[in-house]
Order: sequence, then C-alpha cells, then structure tokens
Amino acid sequence: MWDSRSRCFFRRVYPGNQPTQPGPNIGPGFFLPSRRLNPGKIDGHLCSMTPEESATTYPAFEFEHVAHVGTDAFVRSVERSETHVNSSNQSASNGWGAEAASGPDRSGLAADNDNALLDAYSSAVTGAVERVSPSVVNIEVHQSSGRSRSGEPRERRGGGSGFVFTPDGLIITNSHVVHDASRIHVTLSDGRRMPATAIGDDPASDLAVVRVDEPGLTAAALGDSQQLRVGQLVVAIGTPYGFQSTVTAGVVSALGRSLRSYSGRLIDDVIQTDAALNPGNSGGPLVDSAGRVIGVNTATILPAQGICFAIGINTAKFVASRLLRDGRIRRSYIGVSAQTVPVHRRVVRFYDLPKESGALVLSVEENSPAKRAGLREGDIVVALESKPVAGVDDLHRVLTDVRVGVSCSLTVLRHTEKLELKIVPEEAK
Repeated sequence: MWDSRSRCFFRRVYPGNQPTQPGPNIGPGFFLPSRRLNPGKIDGHLCSMTPEESATTYPAFEFEHVAHVGTDAFVRSVERSETHVNSSNQSASNGWGAEAASGPDRSGLAADNDNALLDAYSSAVTGAVERVSPSVVNIEVHQSSGRSRSGEPRERRGGGSGFVFTPDGLIITNSHVVHDASRIHVTLSDGRRMPATAIGDDPASDLAVVRVDEPGLTAAALGDSQQLRVGQLVVAIGTPYGFQSTVTAGVVSALGRSLRSYSGRLIDDVIQTDAALNPGNSGGPLVDSAGRVIGVNTATILPAQGICFAIGINTAKFVASRLLRDGRIRRSYIGVSAQTVPVHRRVVRFYDLPKESGALVLSVEENSPAKRAGLREGDIVVALESKPVAGVDDLHRVLTDVRVGVSCSLTVLRHTEKLELKIVPEEAK
C-alpha cells in the first residue's frame, strides 16, 4: 500500500499461519560483519577461563537500593565494592586467602538483593505470565495445496497460537491460522501434543474456535476490553517462529482502531499495542497485568516497528458464542455493490442528515433483496433501520445487527429526493 505522506510502501502482515521452525541465524557476530568467529578458538578460550584456574574472586556489588537513594549513593557503593575487591586481592597475595574464604556466605545476600531489585513492573509481567502461560497453546496446521507432477497430494505447513478458554478443551485463535485446514494439531504448555477439530471460523472478524478432546485443562480468565485505558501495561504470549511460550510486553498505544480483515470487512474496536508480535503470535492472548485476556493478537504493520493490533476480547466473546451455537456468524445480505461517496452539502442540510456521505449503489444483483425492494443504480444509501450509513463499512456493520428475514426500512437518496424503501435482508452465504 502506498503512503502518500511518507512516500513509501507499507503492508499489513498477519503473523499467523507461518512456518513454525526457526530459520538460520543471519545476524552479524558481535556486530562485526567483517570478522568471522572461529568456534574452535572460542571454545578453547572459554575452557581456559574456568573458575578452578582463577585465584581471584570478585564478589558482587552491593547497590543498597540504588534506585531509591540516588546517584551519589550508587557511586559510593561502587567505590566500597572496588575497595573490598582490592583488599581481597591483597589478602590472597599475602597468603591470607584461607581466612578470606572463611568469611560470611554472600550467596544468600545476593539472592535477597535480586529479589529487592525486582520492581513492580517486573512483578506485574511475571505474575501475568505465570497465570496465563498454562492456557497458551501452539497450533500446527496442514493445508492441502494441490498435487505434485506424480499425482501425490501436497500440503503446506504453518501455525500460530491460541489459548484455552474453557476447561473442556475449547480454544480461541485467528481465522487466518486455521482456515481451510485439512489437519490441526495442538501442543499444550506441558508438551502434550494432540489432534484438534475446528468448531467454526469467521473470516470477517478473523476469529476461530477449535476443540481438543482433553478435559481438565487450565482455562484463561477473560477480561473486559471496554475497560482498557491508553498507556495500560499489556503482555503478549505466543509461539513466534515455533519458539513456545515467548513473552513480550508493552502498553496500549490506542483504542477503537479499525482493521480490515482479509475477507474485506472492517473489524471494529481493535486494540493497538507496541508489544512485539511476530509470525506465529497470531491467535495468542494479549493480557493485562492481572493476567486477564483482553485481546487476541492478530496483525502487525511492516516495516513499521511497534504497531501491532489485537481484536478486543469482547468481540471474541460474541463471535465465540455464535460459533459454538451455529458454527458460523449469520450476517445479512441485500445484494448490492457500493462505494463510499460524499453527499452534496445542500442536500445534507435540507434533509438534516447526520452524515455527509453515504453508500453509492454501483450495481444490483438479480433476484436479490435490493432488486425486489426497488433499489436502483445511482441511489445513495444513507440509513438502515434509522441507523446512519456513512459508507460501505457502515452498511456492513449495520447489516450484521439486522435480523435475517425481517422487513426493515432502507433510506436512500435518488437524485435530490429522499425515499424510504422496505427491504427484507437474506442470510449471506
């Protein structure tokens, strides 16, 4: 996609359904591209620096709550530690190493210092990970990709993430992870691997539900995405590139974003975060500091950094309930192709329209609800069931809420005339 403001191309990437095996390491060694490391020399160097051959020990610095007492105290603590190291070296050189070794054991003191330095941020992240990690799963997918020249069937292998939301084995993931899958396997956090079946998927919301026949699983707690605030701490857990239980942390960058799914429909109430997502993170949970799932990780934008998206858990709850009940999401259909166009300002003011744009009808399908209702090419749809329609996305959104087979009112502009038509939507196939 071309961005006229930055004069560059960017594309949205759905991190799921990617190869699960990690690729080769192509990064430069020690940030020196022109210098190649010799593994044999490195191993020998490490072996020559074993603790048994070193006569000098260096105790860990005691920072004494540096974060609270400031820079001066930090400098003094470092100076005291250096003085202690020098005195230890001198004692060892004078033959008093045995007396120095008989001093108090500092291993317990170092552990206490580590615990004290574990601040509130780290505690929040580790606590959330400990609560949710047992519910996160790795999903491996096999898809048919035609036949080879010899006539043998070909398969593509990909995968993503998911999380258990009921103890009897129901798992939420992304639709683009399991769509058109011929075989699905799920690997639990404890390493158990088992086959799974797809209950249903909805490409319009990019959500799916799969099931494993394994009772007594640990279910993740579901939160409320409507209670989120910008700047709130969030943690993403998944299996990027096949690396199980990978954790990244960030904040809620923005709320109420809209993201177009690969089916063409618009997904509303999307959460934007800077928690890093990579191929394989799709379908994994985005959780708050209390360990409650508040989103389903779904997409990132390349080459941008720190612009990632998750579908709100409230949307996931609604879609999952409909998939469990019907196996699909029932959406209304009227049989038109349209585009968003502005409405003349005089017409907007004359009819006191709430929006200054509408959905221009480009064509009407034969034997469709729109054809039977008398809709014509060139009409501009401005409302459906008294709900304003500012364009094609609004029309999709309103048709999702309209009941199938129930007569409703469609408001259109025909030239400069405002008309009310009765239309009976059908279920989209």
